[in-house]
Amino acid sequence: MTGRAQDGLLFLTRLLLAAALLPTGVARALNVSGFAITLAATGLPSPNAVATAAVIVQVFGPVALILGVLPSLSGLALAVFVGVMAVLLHPFWQFVGPSAVAERTLLLADFGLAGGFLMYAMTGPGRWSWQGWRQGARAAASPARSAAKPTAGARGGSKPKRAPGGRAPARAAA
Repeated sequence: MTGRAQDGLLFLTRLLLAAALLPTGVARALNVSGFAITLAATGLPSPNAVATAAVIVQVFGPVALILGVLPSLSGLALAVFVGVMAVLLHPFWQFVGPSAVAERTLLLADFGLAGGFLMYAMTGPGRWSWQGWRQGARAAASPARSAAKPTAGARGGSKPKRAPGGRAPARAAA
């Protein structure tokens, strides 16, 4: 796969992963107290603090994902968030029949999403991202700096040292 195709595919993957969380995160941000009530029903201690932290991760995590900012940290944080929320919100073992099947399916889908975030954390965002732009800017600045520094021969300064007797030093054979 060519570099451009791979970068385009990584960008598309980041958009799709972010699309799985961002709309729900925005909806929860508009009703944090309702989400806290949902978490309180699971028996979670201090549901207001957990709901606020979850909304922050669920809104800013996908934005960092789309931009490609701190891929290891954001990918790992989103994977942990999705895994924990899946277990808290989809306890299929408490249900019977079709409800249990539906909850188990949602739990496994969330675990698959967590796997996607872990893959993102491992592979990185590609060149079409904030990180790729920064690396490209550093690489472009690097040759400019080295071109500005003249070499010893270009300065007209020192010549290679010669061994006694006027011969050039012999190089060690590898």
